[in-house]
Amino acid sequence: MSDNTNNETTASKAPSHVAYQVRDREGKKGFWTRIGSAWAHGDGKGFNVQLEVVPLDGRITLRVATETKD
Repeated sequence: MSDNTNNETTASKAPSHVAYQVRDREGKKGFWTRIGSAWAHGDGKGFNVQLEVVPLDGRITLRVATETKD
């Protein structure tokens, strides 16, 4: 039997952070696209990140998850 504790925790709890792809636009606000979620490790020393897509450009930004839509 394998240790699925981490996977069960990830699946059963809401993510602590949301992952966004951010593409900067010259002279305008950046364009943010939600691409995944992140869960903090129990010891507070890292994250599990689950991406639905992998961006080819821009940057990935993690933001604290909130109940309201960002």
